Amino acid sequence: MNATRLAQSAYRDQARSVRTDRGLEYDAFARVTQRLVMVAGKDQQDMVNLAAALHDNRRLWTILATDVADAQNPLPASLRARIVYLAQFCHQHSSAVLNTKASLQPLIDINTAIMRGLSDRRASQ
Repeated sequence: MNATRLAQSAYRDQARSVRTDRGLEYDAFARVTQRLVMVAGKDQQDMVNLAAALHDNRRLWTILATDVADAQNPLPASLRARIVYLAQFCHQHSSAVLNTKASLQPLIDINTAIMRGLSDRRASQ
């Protein structure tokens, strides 16, 4: 390995270690949302990719809801309750999408709004 690659590798590892929880949350939402957008732009008859994207989104929201349900979570109770509500909505709406009765757009919009909030909070710190 040459010196440039070693330097890049060292920098990349260092950059990962200084990420905040909020930054990691933003990145997770960005990845999942990008996948939803890609699937939304295709024929929704591609059930394999649609189901996989919805599954990833559900997993993300399940993790988030589980985190805010913890009594030790420092977020205000009202915000925690709204996050749980959004998680429930995302799960229910995902089922409607799979039954071809609903659009992916509300899920994309919710995730985008969360990303915007995470981004605003990162900038203010």
